[in-house]
Amino acid sequence: MYTLITILIFIVCILLVLIVLVQNSKGGGLASNFQSSGQVMGVRKTTDFLEKATWSLAGALLVLAIAGSAFIPRNQAGVDQSMIQEQIEGAMDPTAVPSFPLSTPATDAGTTQNTPVEEDNQ
Repeated sequence: MYTLITILIFIVCILLVLIVLVQNSKGGGLASNFQSSGQVMGVRKTTDFLEKATWSLAGALLVLAIAGSAFIPRNQAGVDQSMIQEQIEGAMDPTAVPSFPLSTPATDAGTTQNTPVEEDNQ
């Protein structure tokens, strides 16, 4: 159900963008193409239709957003805690004193290996 509502929200958003782009803030837009007074859908009726379509799509978007929030998938089967809670419990304590190793690993820092250099006696 959540997927269906999400798809409907995307469709309404695309239609709303198209309707708003067709309109002109001063009454031009798509209505300017219908200059003849003998048209069935004259200038005034076109702007009324676009305005009603805008308000209808905005209302549909509001209703779908509220319905979508009601159908968000919650607690999946087998998941008792949220991932954030698991990260909090697994985090290191920032106030804890770090533990350093007490003994150092044995190294041959004091001894160096000299390789004999072969000399040519010619």
